[in-house]
Amino acid sequence: MRQLLPEPIDSVEPLDVYRDIPVVAGRPVVRLNMISAVDGATAVDGLSGGLGGPADHRVFGALRSLADVVLVAAGTVRAENYGPAALPIAVVSGSLRIDWDTPFFTAATHRPIVVTSGRAPAEGLKRAADVADVLVSGDAAVDLVRAVEMLGERGFGHVLAEGGPSLNGSLAGAGVLDELCLSLAPRLVAGDAKRILTGPGLLPPPELTLHSLCEEDGYLFLRYRFPSR
Repeated sequence: MRQLLPEPIDSVEPLDVYRDIPVVAGRPVVRLNMISAVDGATAVDGLSGGLGGPADHRVFGALRSLADVVLVAAGTVRAENYGPAALPIAVVSGSLRIDWDTPFFTAATHRPIVVTSGRAPAEGLKRAADVADVLVSGDAAVDLVRAVEMLGERGFGHVLAEGGPSLNGSLAGAGVLDELCLSLAPRLVAGDAKRILTGPGLLPPPELTLHSLCEEDGYLFLRYRFPSR
C-alpha cells in the first residue's frame, strides 16, 4: 500500500496509517469503517464482501486491532454472518428479533453486548441476557449518544462502527461520529444497493476534512475527520 496524503510514502502498513486516532473529550472516540463501489453501492447481492480485496481486508484487520469494541446493527450481523470475534461486539437492536443460537453468541470468546431501548420486548430481553450483556439506552428508541457513553463507562475508549447504513446515518445524526474510514472499490454495481448512510438528511451537512489517502490495486483508502476532531 502506498500513501498519497498527507505526504507521499511508497510503502506503508495499514496499522501505521490508522494508528492515528482522533482525540475526543468526555466520551469514547467513534470511527466508522465502510466500503463502497465507485458508484456508491455498499454491497453486491446484499453483501459487502463482493466489493473487498486483499488490501481492504488488511485495513479491516488493522482497524479492528486498534479498537476496543465494535458497534454494529443486528441486520448487518445477520447479513454478513458475523462469527465470534477477537474483541467485544455490541449489537444494536430495538426489536431484539435475533437468532440467539448462532455461534456469534454461543461460541463467543468475548461475551457480546446487546444495545436496545426501553421498548424492547420482555422475552427478547430475557433471551439476550442469557448470552450477552444488555445495555438499555433510551426509552422509545435506542439513544446512540447514551449508548456510546455507556460503552465508555465499561472501559471502552475506542468504538469501531461497522454499519449498516441505517445505524451509520443515526450515528451521524446524533453527532457521535469522529472519523470515517472509507474504502473505495474500483467497481460499478448499480441496482438498489444502499449508500454508506441512510436516514434523514443531515442539516447542515457536516464538512469533513481529508486526513489521509492511500492506494493499492486500484482501491482508495480515505480517512475523513468530522468537524473539531
